[in-house]
Amino acid sequence: MDVFVGGPIQHAILPDGFVGQLRDAISTAIWHVEENGGNVFSAHVAEKFGVETASFTPDQVSVRDFRWMTKCDVFVPVLPVLPDGTLLRTDGTHVELGWASALGRPVVMITKQPFVESASHLLKGLHQVGDIQVIDFDEFSKDPQCLINRILAATERARQVLKIGIS
Repeated sequence: MDVFVGGPIQHAILPDGFVGQLRDAISTAIWHVEENGGNVFSAHVAEKFGVETASFTPDQVSVRDFRWMTKCDVFVPVLPVLPDGTLLRTDGTHVELGWASALGRPVVMITKQPFVESASHLLKGLHQVGDIQVIDFDEFSKDPQCLINRILAATERARQVLKIGIS
């Protein structure tokens, strides 16, 4: 199974390093997917959590990430909330959420639930147009295995929909 794990990069690079809570969550998600036999696509790994982000052009990143989205079985965006209660800005991840929805890819999003006030209407209502499941960030932190269960459920639903469509 191919899993695209995404989340903020550009706005998560701080003078003293990458946002720790986000780095930990993404690393944990990647580890659990790989430990369960999945193949992970991750800009965070490719760009070494911001250390090598400048090595990639916008054209390269756009083409690479879109290719990953077309190849993945499920998209797992990690959207952390800052101490002030707002979502960490992530233009790229929101574009990827649009791609996932348009391409019919299941999404298992990790973010605070209920959605924080600063989350856009489009993010809060995305489940109306796409196969979107949300795991509360704290729940994931306590039990990362819940991600695998949700990924398996999402991909099984996608297979059933495909099977019905082909019949």
